[in-house]
Amino acid sequence: MTFTIETDNNIRVHETEAQAEEAARATAGTIVVRSEKELGKAAAESPASRLVELWNSFAGVAPFTDCKPVKKFENRDKAVARIWAAIQRLGNGIAPKPPEEAEPAAPKANRSNRTAKAGAGPDAKAKTKSAAKAKGKPNKPAAGKPREGTHKAEVIAMLQRKGGASLDEIAATTGWQKHTVRGFISILGSKGGMKVASTRRESDGARVYEA
Repeated sequence: MTFTIETDNNIRVHETEAQAEEAARATAGTIVVRSEKELGKAAAESPASRLVELWNSFAGVAPFTDCKPVKKFENRDKAVARIWAAIQRLGNGIAPKPPEEAEPAAPKANRSNRTAKAGAGPDAKAKTKSAAKAKGKPNKPAAGKPREGTHKAEVIAMLQRKGGASLDEIAATTGWQKHTVRGFISILGSKGGMKVASTRRESDGARVYEA
């Protein structure tokens, strides 16, 4: 996986280097990192305080609830190692989806249908109806689909409206801290599969997200 880090510490994971490079060209100041070594090289050109800000931008936000905010790091190398280990969780969240399991009942259902058409008794027809009823049973809602009235649903609706929503607007609506909003947006992209564009509004320089 390839990661991009924007000037306001938004961390995004990309499935290909081409996607990462395109994102970097779209947002000035964005750096592309493919390894801990590259992150260390980029960090060497930034003040130590930037590493603290980067860490604190996601520390405490799911899936980084075990990460605690810090005031400073012991040294730059340890800071890079900890940040790299943490952000790889975003990459681990994008894994090839396992192939859907074949429906074992399908062949039996087909045979039952043929039997019924051939004039089999009522028992065969009853079994065919039962199989069709079981197959037509509605599935549970997708795990990623938000419940209405939740902050997640509100944020997604804001992102999907024309022009998207600014970081400040989302924070005001949800009551979240800005670093929590950034972390949530990042998770929507890495684990939720939602493509969220991040841009700077020319009129006031505000960070704007749009899906």
